[in-house]
Amino acid sequence: MLAKVLGYTLVGLMGVPIMVEVDVTNGLPAIDIVGLADTVVKESKERVKSAIKNSGRQVPTKKLVINLAPADVKKESSSLDLALAIGILKASGSLEAEVKDIIFLGELSLDGSVRRVNGVLPALISALNDGYKKFIIPKENEKEASFVDGIEVIAVSSLRETIDHLSNLTPIKPVEKQGFISKAGKNLYDSDMAFVKGQKVAKRALEVAVSGGHNLLFVGAPGTGKTMLAKCIPTIMPDMTFEEALETTKIHSVSGVLKDSDGIVYARPFRSPHHTATTISLTGGGNKVKPGEISLAHNGVLFLDEMPEYSRSTLEALRQPLEDGVISVTRANGSVTYPANFILCGSMNPCPCGNYGSEDKECTCSPSQIAKYKAKISGPLLDRIDIQVQVDSVKYAELSTEEQCEDSKTIKARVNETRRIQKERFSEDGILTNSDMGEKHLRKYCKLDKTCEDLLKNAYDKLHLSPRARSRIIKVARTIADMEKSANIKPQHILEAISYRH
Repeated sequence: MLAKVLGYTLVGLMGVPIMVEVDVTNGLPAIDIVGLADTVVKESKERVKSAIKNSGRQVPTKKLVINLAPADVKKESSSLDLALAIGILKASGSLEAEVKDIIFLGELSLDGSVRRVNGVLPALISALNDGYKKFIIPKENEKEASFVDGIEVIAVSSLRETIDHLSNLTPIKPVEKQGFISKAGKNLYDSDMAFVKGQKVAKRALEVAVSGGHNLLFVGAPGTGKTMLAKCIPTIMPDMTFEEALETTKIHSVSGVLKDSDGIVYARPFRSPHHTATTISLTGGGNKVKPGEISLAHNGVLFLDEMPEYSRSTLEALRQPLEDGVISVTRANGSVTYPANFILCGSMNPCPCGNYGSEDKECTCSPSQIAKYKAKISGPLLDRIDIQVQVDSVKYAELSTEEQCEDSKTIKARVNETRRIQKERFSEDGILTNSDMGEKHLRKYCKLDKTCEDLLKNAYDKLHLSPRARSRIIKVARTIADMEKSANIKPQHILEAISYRH
């Protein structure tokens, strides 16, 4: 007897429906799985056999041939376990219920319980786009499934529950849908700009960077507050929209780092990989081509503390995503494109000892050591960092003052207003922030008068800037103008933007 059951697998963030075809024939008892299944899927036959037995059913003592179609797509996930078990029960006649157009997702334990799997949210959204509307998934994944409209989702804890539901013995109510309630006004991080004493220039640069979505580099001696400033970035970024939250959650779900308690990512991601991180851990890859740190930072912040300590190849891998907002990961077993639109924030010392330019401490580095240290970050990468600001030492009087600094909530309100201006401006252009502008947008929205052009030309010649650096100065100037609600870019906006280039 032949049975067909639907499963689903992911290639990157895109799903592929998998038809699990099970044929029971006479012969020695065995289970053969064909259709480009990897080791995880091939091993599932032992899990499935035990799960069926411990759920009160029997695996037929005949030859079982299981085909996973389409045969040219590699199946790498244990999420096909549940579909395999239902297919075997259908083919053997142990289950007579109709399972047509139902997609089964779930990993089976030996006792028949259904375990959570990664990537349920992108699988549901992708399957819905393919026209599928009925799903049976693990109970532990029901939170993330509750945010997808237009589908019927049954969450199960065991194979026995699944069988009883399909047989109408103990029907299970579909997962209740819940709307996305933005946690607007809530600081979901421990940091706050109110705790940052002094550093007026750095705080101003930080607000400009977030207002326009610009990349940022802090340069300063150890202990001046570079890391503290960076950790404040998510606290002044606009709240996540539902679309952004879904997109971010899909990436975190595939990676297996999604918190089950929420089911969706509410806070802007803040990723800070250690400087020993490999290129693959940053860009993504591995046997299953999973997302890396730059994709996990999508719609949030990627903070690289002490940038020169990262390997050269790791830093250079940032160049494509900083330009395109996506990362294309190519490995021997396939090529996958992941979103990677984030604010890059880096920090570094001015020299190896950290005291170059300090008023209080003496630098012990030679000129060649300083030059070699700075050269660890290449010119092309620095070119892609719009704002580069010096973080000076803080005087004790500034630390001990009782004067209240602006908190993140106040600054965030200004950022939201500046972002609103950009959203209206780019409503027909398909972009959201000034940092996303291309040359056609610069010509349309960033016209400069003669005074601004002269200032920019002077800086271009004296600082030996590249054409890319010129464009990025104009983008930053456009953001500063927006912060002041100025329709046109003025000389003072150009001058401030130039001051952010070392």
